[in-house]
Amino acid sequence: MGTDKTKALWRSGISAVPRGVWALGLVSMFMDISSEMIHSLLPVFLVGTLGASVALVGLIEGAAEATASITKIFSGWLSDRLGKRKLLAVLGYGLGALSKPIFPLAVTPFEVFGARFADRIGKGVRGAPRDALVADLSPPSIRGAAFGVRQSLDTIGAFTGPLVAMALMLVLAGNIRAVFAWAAVPAIVAVLLLVFGVQEPRAPAGAHGAARPPIRWAEVRGIGPAFWGVVALGVVFTMARFSEAFLVLRAQDAGLPVALLPVVLVVMNVVYSIAAAPAGSLSDRIDRRLVLIAGLACLVLADLFLALGGGVASVLIGVALWGLHMGLTQGLLAALVVDTAPAHLRGTAFGLFNLASGDVTPISHPAITRVLG
Repeated sequence: MGTDKTKALWRSGISAVPRGVWALGLVSMFMDISSEMIHSLLPVFLVGTLGASVALVGLIEGAAEATASITKIFSGWLSDRLGKRKLLAVLGYGLGALSKPIFPLAVTPFEVFGARFADRIGKGVRGAPRDALVADLSPPSIRGAAFGVRQSLDTIGAFTGPLVAMALMLVLAGNIRAVFAWAAVPAIVAVLLLVFGVQEPRAPAGAHGAARPPIRWAEVRGIGPAFWGVVALGVVFTMARFSEAFLVLRAQDAGLPVALLPVVLVVMNVVYSIAAAPAGSLSDRIDRRLVLIAGLACLVLADLFLALGGGVASVLIGVALWGLHMGLTQGLLAALVVDTAPAHLRGTAFGLFNLASGDVTPISHPAITRVLG
């Protein structure tokens, strides 16, 4: 009886999520499918087809991610200043879609670098305005469910993309350029869904009208200690995790055959996508901090299984717990940003949060990997 009631509560929260939020989730899903179709094969393409060095591959990826991080804060601030979150989201997703046809046509590593640069700028531009738009579209009573739904659909795209790429490699006899060409299709679908499927609210809560005053740095600094506490929490969670590549290497070390190594990230992301929406809905009905504590406990258990487990089964349990940790925390952190930031500074708040929690990643991952490895 209690279980049925809990399921009903979860369903009622998720089913109440506005259509625009579902559309934004599908936009994220299709763009992630497109990006991961390319990203999963890009190192092989750069080294094997274009003759790039491994060092150059690392340089391209590092520069691309750094570019995305830098643009996050400015796009969030601009969405608050203009009051046009959808416009910036369309620009970001549009730039990402326009970069996709460059990959199959590239004949030098520098063309790939340009495409990745444009793709990551697009990601940086769209992230904060999109998350702020989710908040604008969602009633406070289902805010956690809304971010959980978007996160769940986004994660489905993250693990579907490599699977689609693998299937196309079989069908197309290993023609990587052809796979890259097909990757443009879901990117176009994402942009069309955003343009025609999402209606921006005319007057989001806290809006100042069409002529918005400039946002001053003193105002941003004065957002409040609760918001900066959420930022600090996001940084701590990011530093507590290590690279997903470590999960794959740990599974290989435990005896998982090389041909089955992609299963590791599929397992993690499947659990992640299943958990995100119910976790968000649950956080609307109880203290969000309790759900975050449960997520932290899952991370501790995951690390124990990964560090102490001797066989493939133990490692895969750790991987599944890792995915559960992500599902219990990532959407909730976004909801907490909205809970603690003024409505007219939501874009700026998301830009700051994404910048802070993302930029520690390159620092934290190698350190933890060395300790556990």
